[in-house]
Amino acid sequence: MELTRRHALAGAAALTAAPLLPAAPAKAAAPLAGKQNASFYRYKVGDAEVTVVSDGASTFPLGDSFVLNVKKDEVNAALEKAFRPRDKMTINFGPLVINTGGKLVVVDTGNGPGTFAASKGAAGQFASNMAAAGFDPKAIDLVVISHFHGDHVNGLLTADNKPAFPNAEVLVPAVEWKFWMDDGEMSRASGDRMVGLFKNNRRVFETGLGKKVTPYEWGKDVAPGMLAVESIGHTPGHTSYVLSSGADKVFIQSDVTNDPDLFARNPGWHLMFDQDPVQAETTRRKIYDMISAERMRVQGFHYPFPGLANLEKDGSGYRWIPAPWNPVI
Repeated sequence: MELTRRHALAGAAALTAAPLLPAAPAKAAAPLAGKQNASFYRYKVGDAEVTVVSDGASTFPLGDSFVLNVKKDEVNAALEKAFRPRDKMTINFGPLVINTGGKLVVVDTGNGPGTFAASKGAAGQFASNMAAAGFDPKAIDLVVISHFHGDHVNGLLTADNKPAFPNAEVLVPAVEWKFWMDDGEMSRASGDRMVGLFKNNRRVFETGLGKKVTPYEWGKDVAPGMLAVESIGHTPGHTSYVLSSGADKVFIQSDVTNDPDLFARNPGWHLMFDQDPVQAETTRRKIYDMISAERMRVQGFHYPFPGLANLEKDGSGYRWIPAPWNPVI
């Protein structure tokens, strides 16, 4: 039906007459919930069941150096293009629990209880959301760590610095372990952030776990059907994984990119958290070329929850397409 001026005037007249109608009795509004429900999402990779368990998100002002090699105005333009607010970053955190059929495997552990308290519950939600998803930490067989940043390792410990997964074997990349446990590397660390990372890793792995970890090598399975893949640059031993079951695969990228609206669309942008930004870019382009060519799904730790997506080559960058939500596993 074509909307005409006559229709508009008729509508206006109806609105004018509305106050003459008897008023309905007022009803009390329902109270606002004020919070999200527990966040987890399940999907299948062949016979394996993957549960993405949200660790929440961190929101902070966009700094001039968040992207090292472009101006803040360009970053804001990319945020606006993605229908996101300017001058603000929100980073999601998405650890995994994988049921291979024989093992329960946690992949990265989130920010931990200290961040949960400091952020008033905005981040560090992994433990509570994992419980809501029906997982008992005592039942976890393996914990696989991709790299030694706090948002991936701090959840290894409880609030009283005890192992959060008391019966699990903790597997860590051998190259990553060697770097962060090296006293010489620690003595050469410069800048508050790097010094803080070394101290935090000693707290988690030495004080908390008593160095009870199993280093693993790239090119080998760290869990049934889960191949460790070198993806260095973000850290010296940064690791991704290919989870395979039957003919089905998903690429668990860890931190090959951070926010995809910025770093998938612009793979040449250098993130302030990348230890070797040039190498990180090389790794990103190589891996994303492979994923897009093979049409393999990607699971991104910092992608918007639940972080499962497809990638398509788009000019000099990549377009990320969130996988459709599926109510049936």
